[in-house]
Amino acid sequence: MPLTDKQIKAAKPKEKTYRISDEKGLYLEITNKGQKYWRYKYRFQGKEKRLAIGVYPNVTLKEARLAHEKARIQLHEGVDPSVNKKALKANSEQDDQNAFKVVAREWLRTRMLDKSEGHIKRVARAIEDDLIPKLGNTHMAEITAPVLLQTLRAIEERGAVETAHRTKQIAGQIFRYAIATGRAERDPSADLHGALKTRVKSHHAAITEPADVKKLLLAIDEYTGSFHVKAALQLSALWFCRPGELRQLEWSNINETDNRVEIVSSKTKQQHIIPISIQAQAIIDQLKSLHSKSKFLFPSTRGPSRCMSENTLRVALRTMGYTNDQMTPHGFRAMARTLLDEVLNYRVEWIEQQLAHAVKDPNGRAYNRTKHLAQRTQMMQEWADYLDELKNAA
Repeated sequence: MPLTDKQIKAAKPKEKTYRISDEKGLYLEITNKGQKYWRYKYRFQGKEKRLAIGVYPNVTLKEARLAHEKARIQLHEGVDPSVNKKALKANSEQDDQNAFKVVAREWLRTRMLDKSEGHIKRVARAIEDDLIPKLGNTHMAEITAPVLLQTLRAIEERGAVETAHRTKQIAGQIFRYAIATGRAERDPSADLHGALKTRVKSHHAAITEPADVKKLLLAIDEYTGSFHVKAALQLSALWFCRPGELRQLEWSNINETDNRVEIVSSKTKQQHIIPISIQAQAIIDQLKSLHSKSKFLFPSTRGPSRCMSENTLRVALRTMGYTNDQMTPHGFRAMARTLLDEVLNYRVEWIEQQLAHAVKDPNGRAYNRTKHLAQRTQMMQEWADYLDELKNAA
């Protein structure tokens, strides 16, 4: 006799799992914990089999009967319903693996491991905020150049032309990864050359006039915020390494025996040495006196397990009255590059090496990390002395 909704709702769990039948092989299985599962018992090629249809009440009596009837039609046509269900599920999972959001997140996990924390965050933000909302569920093979362009145009429309270009490059990398893993045949971003608005090239704002540098150095010395932030600003001027490299400096990077900092350049991935001047050593000694449990020279205010935030120095400069168009944490590099060359007259290749740029010799070979180290050590001390002279002249 066919089941009713009233009977199904009234069915209570017993000591052992039991069944109540509907008709033509469809039944409801009630476990000893009270779960209710729809099942269809049938025979295919002489073997008794069962098809899982769903869980009540998510699958109603009416829906279970419709699925049951569909399975009976498949049987009549010589198709095993259980095998057919598994095949459909496999195809669905395969389709999911080809969706843009799956490929993009997989690419981010596997190909960004050697990048800096800040770079990974920027790329992830472009993927999650700009690409996935528009393209996430679309199969890679279905994303054409016009479809991708429409996504990038939306970024342009909010005035972020540079971000649109950068996002296009990220999308291209994702498509090339999809090609390599067999989930796309071509990269549509290659067809968008010249389709986006022309970006205006800009450099990191920097102060390079000695008189203005003097004012900046005095403002740093008078900074009344956290000592760690003040020290980071002072060492930014003395060492002019990349801001991320400074923030992430660990005490293990300080080679006290040879009086130098030893890191791996975040840009070139090569070993890099920063000679420590007398002035820099004095700051390090002060930091050491405050050193607690953190492995970082500049720990985060959120806790010693992480380093200073990437926006901390930028905010400090804003607090000191410098706008983003006047000076940035990255601007200390351009400041040193200009004055070491034009005022102190040091050789450009020594300066470039100390900036951890990929400098090559006349034969096209990259200089190793210790090349011109004695000269660079002298240069870094003279640079520190020059900064002191600027302050003292005030």
